[in-house]
Amino acid sequence: MLKLLALRDAYLRDEDGATAIEYGLMVAAIALAIVALVFTLGDRIEAGFQGIDDGFSSEGL
Repeated sequence: MLKLLALRDAYLRDEDGATAIEYGLMVAAIALAIVALVFTLGDRIEAGFQGIDDGFSSEGL
């Protein structure tokens, strides 16, 4: 009976699940930041690549 209680106490003290949840929240926050950055800077990046493409097109490359 004492072994069963010791196993229960060890299970309740185990924090591996909490760590996994914390990592999941960090990954979600990083993904959200990347999406926000892409939406914010997307038009500027597209315009930059379009300028490069226009430069190549005018040179005949």
